[in-house]
Order: sequence, then C-alpha cells, then structure tokens
Amino acid sequence: QVQLVESGGGLVQAGGSLRLSCVASGRIFSINSLDWYRQAPGKQRELVATITKGGNTIYADSVKGRFTASRDNTKNTLYLQMNSLKPEDTAVYSCRVSVDSGIYWGQGTQVTVSS
Repeated sequence: QVQLVESGGGLVQAGGSLRLSCVASGRIFSINSLDWYRQAPGKQRELVATITKGGNTIYADSVKGRFTASRDNTKNTLYLQMNSLKPEDTAVYSCRVSVDSGIYWGQGTQVTVSS
C-alpha cells in the first residue's frame, strides 16, 4: 500500500509561482512512473507531467517551459514547480504513482490563479 499526501496549493495572481509537493509513504518498489494530473471544473482530467521509469520527464504542451516536475528520493517526495501561472491553470492538482503493486493517487490540492 502506498499513501500520497499533496501540499502547496493556494491562490496566486497570474504570473506568479507555486510549488506543489507530494510525499509518498508505504511500500514503494519498482516505480514505473510519477505523474502530476489536474482537473478543472467541467473538464476532463489532464496529464500535466510524467517522470518515467528511465528518468525522462514529459510535459503537456500547455505547461512546457513553465512547469518543472522533479523528485527527491531521499525524501520520497515528488515536486511540481509552476511558474508564470495563468488563470487557465486553475484546477485541482493530484499526484499519481504507478508501481508494480498498483496505481495510487493523492487527495489533490487546489490551485487557483486570479487574473
């Protein structure tokens, strides 16, 4: 079993920055991918960034050049640094971990960007 707890969301003005954190605990072996998703009201959930098993990071076109996903293995923590935020980035952001034992989600954290 893996538990994920996100933090770092909040209200920010357009152009501002936030850093989201996702702390993992439990039996974490054979990680296949580490992902950040977001879901805005009335929209489908969107994959924002993926850190692959090989260590590559893939971003959605909508956030390329503005968002950076990273991990700190010593702290079992996944990060999403979000810069140059736009109102259209407003959503609930969730981390997801895919391991051999299954797929686990965090509870989500709200990010609101005001214009």
